[in-house]
Amino acid sequence: AGCALALLVLTLRGPGSPLPIFVVLAIFGIARAFYGPASSSLVANLVPQEDFANAIAWNSSAWQTATIVGPVAGGLLYGVSAEVAYATAAILMLVAALLVFTIPKPAQQTATDKPTMQTLFAGFGYIWGEKIVLGAISLDLFAVLLSGASALLPVYARDILELGPWGLGLLRSAPGIGAICVAVWLAGHPIRDHAGKIMLGFVALFGAFTVLFGVSTVTWLSIAALALLGATDMFSVYIRETLIQLWTPDEVRGRVNAVNQVFVGASNEVGEFRAGTMAALIGTVPAVVIGGVGAVAVAGLWAYLFPALRQVRHLNSRN
Repeated sequence: AGCALALLVLTLRGPGSPLPIFVVLAIFGIARAFYGPASSSLVANLVPQEDFANAIAWNSSAWQTATIVGPVAGGLLYGVSAEVAYATAAILMLVAALLVFTIPKPAQQTATDKPTMQTLFAGFGYIWGEKIVLGAISLDLFAVLLSGASALLPVYARDILELGPWGLGLLRSAPGIGAICVAVWLAGHPIRDHAGKIMLGFVALFGAFTVLFGVSTVTWLSIAALALLGATDMFSVYIRETLIQLWTPDEVRGRVNAVNQVFVGASNEVGEFRAGTMAALIGTVPAVVIGGVGAVAVAGLWAYLFPALRQVRHLNSRN
């Protein structure tokens, strides 16, 4: 909220040096680095273990909805004026912050140990020692790194499918729509058995639908492939996030979530860099297809390297 207010003030002051804007954005990024792990860790302490998987589904659905609706609403508000957009963002974030204060304080132990290098890297240490968590996080890291193709959507819209801005918008929104549909479905139909095998299977399907999108030259098929890609990704996200929270004790959950978010962000950004670089070297379609095949290969390899992950069955207990 403070960053939005700062941007509002800078906008009202009129044109000037862009440096203050970059400073505000840097502060916003730092705040998100603390907010993300804290909010992810909080859910596990607010919801009974037997309902946790359901909570993950609703949380993912809300996030995907905001991801789709947010830019649209922001664009409409910015069309009115930048001041209206920033003021609305500040008000909504302030309301959200006030709502956080209404959450009952969960019962938990407060760590009193002084920070050391060991506690600083406790999240990495726990992930390395817990093979199920390591397998779940690294599976997403390498699958998305190899199959990320969102950076190439403008190329597909312009050169391959010959679509305009509205077509590009459909391509960008299709994965989110597929993810929302699956998240809502999972909220009422949670995965009850063979969670590890299901996650690995849907990661393989994620790669397969990436290949389908890569070779498609038909608009409706490309949109359908992207929607199915988003749907299969939501299955794996749902299982992965539930496993990470379930297999992580309270005292290191925030640090583990911080590491997880670093890996998620890195896989998205580096994956787009990988796609763009390969597209420049070998062409757009081969870059996407090879990435999808790589994701399928990662799913198979991880099933072999992490048998404990493959054998995970239930999402409401550690077994």
